[in-house]
Amino acid sequence: MSVMSAAPARAKRRSLRPVPMLIFGSRWLQVPLYVGLIIAQGIYVLLFLKELWHLFAHSFDFSEQQIMLAVLGLIDVVMISNLLVMVIVGGYETFVSRLNLQGHPDEPEWLSHVNASVLKIKLAMAIIGISSIHLLRTFIEAGALMSGRSNFTETGVMWQTIIHCVFILSAIGIAIVDKLSNDSIEGTRQQAAH
Repeated sequence: MSVMSAAPARAKRRSLRPVPMLIFGSRWLQVPLYVGLIIAQGIYVLLFLKELWHLFAHSFDFSEQQIMLAVLGLIDVVMISNLLVMVIVGGYETFVSRLNLQGHPDEPEWLSHVNASVLKIKLAMAIIGISSIHLLRTFIEAGALMSGRSNFTETGVMWQTIIHCVFILSAIGIAIVDKLSNDSIEGTRQQAAH
């Protein structure tokens, strides 16, 4: 082993002082939070199975609109579950510890380049997707608004639409800030290289 390769190895093994070690080690306090999210995902699996059984049991009784609303409910549960996976896996990998999945056949493609910025954008897009499903369900149910058989009011539909648009604008804002930040970092690197 050369002197050059031994120096980085010693630097990696060097122990931290007590306060920095405590601060750095505090990231492990997030593990119970991620375990809690795994439990929540298990509850969503039970909810999905319950809704699927409900759809199956009433498949001959339901109208086309009721079936569409039930399927949208199933899609909503799946999208929330996907959001949970992104938060659990991406958050753990980014903020707690590496999962060391390189080369594993089931490694998610997005995990290889996940960082806090990528995670924020993916979460924003997932929230927009979930909001879109809710808004679509509202629009389908709002068809009965004039007949008085709807669970929604015109004001409620309007506010859901406004909130959905705010989610979209927020995601666009996050993406723009992320791009500006990356461009600034890249510019600094190029200046340092010259």
